[in-house]
Amino acid sequence: MARRNRQPAKQWTGLYYARVQRGISRSELVRMSGISKQQLSRLENGQIRLRLDHLKPFAPHLGYTPEQILLWGRYPGTGGSHVESSDVLREEAAHDEPLGPSPGRVPELDTRAGLGGGLPAREVRKDGRHADPLKPEGWLFPAGFVREQLHTLPGRLLVLDTTGDSMAPTIVSGERVIVDTSHKTPTPDGLYAIRDTFQCIVVKRLQVVRSSRPTRVKVISDNPNHPSEEIALGEIEVVGKVLCCLKLI
Repeated sequence: MARRNRQPAKQWTGLYYARVQRGISRSELVRMSGISKQQLSRLENGQIRLRLDHLKPFAPHLGYTPEQILLWGRYPGTGGSHVESSDVLREEAAHDEPLGPSPGRVPELDTRAGLGGGLPAREVRKDGRHADPLKPEGWLFPAGFVREQLHTLPGRLLVLDTTGDSMAPTIVSGERVIVDTSHKTPTPDGLYAIRDTFQCIVVKRLQVVRSSRPTRVKVISDNPNHPSEEIALGEIEVVGKVLCCLKLI
C-alpha cells in the first residue's frame, strides 16, 4: 500500500502575524495593497521567502516597517510569535531562548535603557542587522489608554527599563518608559530613546537646530551635571519617542 505523503506544517511569516495583530482580513489587505490574494497567501505561509521589497506594499497599511515585519518577534514593537524568515533567524532559534511576549502584549527589552550608564542592547548578526533581546513577559495596557492617551497602536510600543541619573529629575534610574517605535524623527522636540556610540539605548531630550544646514540636533541631559552635545541628525538612530514614564510610588 502506498504511503500518503505528509504535508509539511506551515511556517507563518511575520506578514501573517502583523496582519492578525492589526485585525485586518486577508481580503482587506489585498484591497489596500493591490497585491493578489494568491501572492499574499504565499508570502504569509512561507512559500516565498520574504524580502524587504515584498513587504513595502503592506507596511503602510499594517503600521509596521518592512524590517519589523521581516524580523517579527525579534524586532522592537512586534509581537512574540517567532518567524523563521531568514537563515539568520533559523540559526538564532536553535538557542531555545524565550523569543518575547505573546501577541497582543507590549514587549520590554531585556536590558536597561541607559540614562548615562546603559548596557549594550543588541547583538550584531551575520548580515549586519541587530536584534534587541526581549523579556519573555510583556505588558498589557488597556486599549482605551493606548488609543486615547498615547495616541498610537499597541504594536508600535516598547517598554524600556532605565538606569543612570542623566535625565533626573525627569526620569529616575529604575523607572520604565513607554516608547512609540514608529516615531523615528526627532520632531517635535522632546524625550526620545536613541542609540549611543556604544550601541546602548539611552533616553535623552532632543532639540532640532532648525537653522543649521545640514540639520543638527542637540542631545540634552536634564541633569545639569551631565554634558549635552550637538550632532548631525544623520548620526542619530532614533529608537522611538518616549510617550510616558511608569513610576512607582
